[in-house]
Amino acid sequence: RVVVGALLAANLVAALAAFHPWGGSAEDLRREEESLRGQVAAARARLERTRALVAKVERARAEGDEFLDRYVTDARVTASVLIAELNRTAKEAGIRQKEATFVMEPVEGSDTLSQMTISVGYEGTYKNLTKFVNLLDKSPRFLIIENMVAAPQQSGPNLNVSFKLDTFVREQPESVS
Repeated sequence: RVVVGALLAANLVAALAAFHPWGGSAEDLRREEESLRGQVAAARARLERTRALVAKVERARAEGDEFLDRYVTDARVTASVLIAELNRTAKEAGIRQKEATFVMEPVEGSDTLSQMTISVGYEGTYKNLTKFVNLLDKSPRFLIIENMVAAPQQSGPNLNVSFKLDTFVREQPESVS
């Protein structure tokens, strides 16, 4: 009886393996292969999108560094460079510079950038002050006119104008020698 029972059990296992393979039928295996191919295709598409994103981030970083190099002045020379720039621009426009003050404030979220606010007064005709603003706009420095207030003088065609200009300054990291 034991031998007959063992043979019966072996026949049942053989029949189960013949009619329903353990790894699945050929159709099941084909569906699983198609599913895996789809997953691979989706993963490759995600990889390509990620590579494109990395390339864009690298390009943006390079362009940002180029912008900072071109338009943002080093903190060690900012005051002298901006005074020279403002004096040259005022002289070219035919206006007279009055008092000027500089205030530095750190830029939140940056270890190397600060914002410099320049309050400066000028005296000149409307035409000359218009030329001055145009020259400031074309300046190689990144100067933002935050505020401009003009008032006529008691006598003559001249105006007194006060500007509040903003620019950005970069602290160069100290190199360890």
